[in-house]
Amino acid sequence: MAKTYDIAVIGGGNAALCAAITAAESGARVLVLEAAPRPYRGGNSRHTRNFRCMHAGPLGVLTGAYGEDEYFDDLLKVTKGKTDEALARLAIGTSEECYSWMEAHGVRFQPSLSGTLSLSRTNAFFLGGGKALVNAYYLTAEELGVDIAYEAPVTHVEFDGDRVTQVTAEIDGTAQTFAPKAVVVASGGFQADMDWLAEAWGPAARNFLIRGTPYNRGVVLKDLLDQGVQSVGDPTQCHAVAIDGRAPQYDGGIVTRLDCVPFSVVLNRDGERFYDEGEDVWPKRYAIWGRLVAAQPEQVGYAIIDSRSLDLFMPSVFPPEKADTIEGLAQRLGLPAHKVRATIDAFNAACTPGTFHPTELDGLATTGLTPPKTNWARPIAEPPFYGYELRPGVTFTYLGLGVDGSAQVQGPDAPVQNLWAAGEIMAGSILGQGYLAGFGMTIGTVFGRIAGREAAAYVQ
Repeated sequence: MAKTYDIAVIGGGNAALCAAITAAESGARVLVLEAAPRPYRGGNSRHTRNFRCMHAGPLGVLTGAYGEDEYFDDLLKVTKGKTDEALARLAIGTSEECYSWMEAHGVRFQPSLSGTLSLSRTNAFFLGGGKALVNAYYLTAEELGVDIAYEAPVTHVEFDGDRVTQVTAEIDGTAQTFAPKAVVVASGGFQADMDWLAEAWGPAARNFLIRGTPYNRGVVLKDLLDQGVQSVGDPTQCHAVAIDGRAPQYDGGIVTRLDCVPFSVVLNRDGERFYDEGEDVWPKRYAIWGRLVAAQPEQVGYAIIDSRSLDLFMPSVFPPEKADTIEGLAQRLGLPAHKVRATIDAFNAACTPGTFHPTELDGLATTGLTPPKTNWARPIAEPPFYGYELRPGVTFTYLGLGVDGSAQVQGPDAPVQNLWAAGEIMAGSILGQGYLAGFGMTIGTVFGRIAGREAAAYVQ
């Protein structure tokens, strides 16, 4: 590596690579500092499947049309209005041009697969998944002359007034200092630091699983916040989904997610239901279930389905527990059999006749039941019965850095002259709570490109 660079990009995922590529195409000398070893490069991006894309008509693998207002309305539904509208609309409105940009830089798309057909209009799926996208971007970056340091966690960003002057990283066990003219920080949230997570959430957080990379520990985020950079977001808000309770502590990725909730009855440790499983189609509501399960005793839940629903969702990476009776399944899951039986009987009695449509809101609801199930409410009656343990799986946290529409980081009194941010580390401005499937990749792509462009313009 050279010791002098125009731009240092901190992080190695989608947002960081979009910034590095854009800046390098403008002629800047770019260094990427990736904390992970090379086989695990790419942060959470290597676990992704798709990005959410606005389009006026059919676009590549995307069907129909998905306009800005509909997209924004979908975002409002999951965030309950907690979003910076200007930044959100910037991400949404720019997403359409990102499709062709991504293709031009090596990303390939494929049509929606079985189990994801409801996303064929809104989300473009990556051929080969996020790992293929990450590999394509690294290849492109290397061809553009970008230097990449692996196992190079940044420990400190030095300021002089309203400018960054130095970046220090641990490389090969030695602290190395760089003095770039501009810096883009795209190093994610703090979710892999369990102590910080427990500080925000309380002791319950130690029962959470981190389905994303173990290298996002928030070191750079904390360093910048401690130096007075503007903070956005709530440390207790995050992208947390219900994942298989048998998943590893870290890095289980998207395959540990369970998509069975809309077709199931979800119980807590006491065998009681606690929320409407059929509130909305899964891509719009799945991200609330991590927080719902987190609020239950021991931060655990249990999804129960019957044989009719087993093939209606993406298959799980671990096989479900199985039994020919509800009582037998309850015993296998470690739940009170009599209570589970009573809960299932009450649910079944509350189901009403109607037409079941698994891929759309069908209005097949319960009556006289609290909480209700407002769609896909079919009796759990056809053996064998199946059950999955659910635990909160945190992807990324929403506490982050304040930026403007040019992705420039805001200091205590004025913008930091030569510091930009992209991806999860600034997504809390747009995602005040909740999550919309594929939107994290949209934010990272849009603001990564903006940050790279603005940093290069500053250098020039």
